[in-house]
Amino acid sequence: MTRSTARKVTYSLPDDLLSEMESAVREGAAPSYSSFVAQAVREQLHRHYERRLNEAFSAAAEDPLFLEDIEQTMRAFGEIDTEIELSPDE
Repeated sequence: MTRSTARKVTYSLPDDLLSEMESAVREGAAPSYSSFVAQAVREQLHRHYERRLNEAFSAAAEDPLFLEDIEQTMRAFGEIDTEIELSPDE
C-alpha cells in the first residue's frame, strides 16, 4: 500500500479512550499517536470492506442469473478438462 501525504485533522475522543491510546503508544504499540490512529482506521476500513465483500458474495449466492452463469462456466470448463484428460498426446 502506498502512503499518501498526511493531513492534519481534528477529532474528539472520549477521555478514557484517549488515555488508553496514550498508554498503548508509550508501551510501543505504535511510534506515535498519529500512526496509532492511522493503523486503527486502516483496520476498521479493512473490516468494513470485508463485510461489504461478504454481503456481495451472499447476494450472489442467491442470484439465479449469477448461479446459472457459474453453472454454464463449470460445464464449459468440464468439457475442456475432459478433452485434456483424453488427449493421446501425452
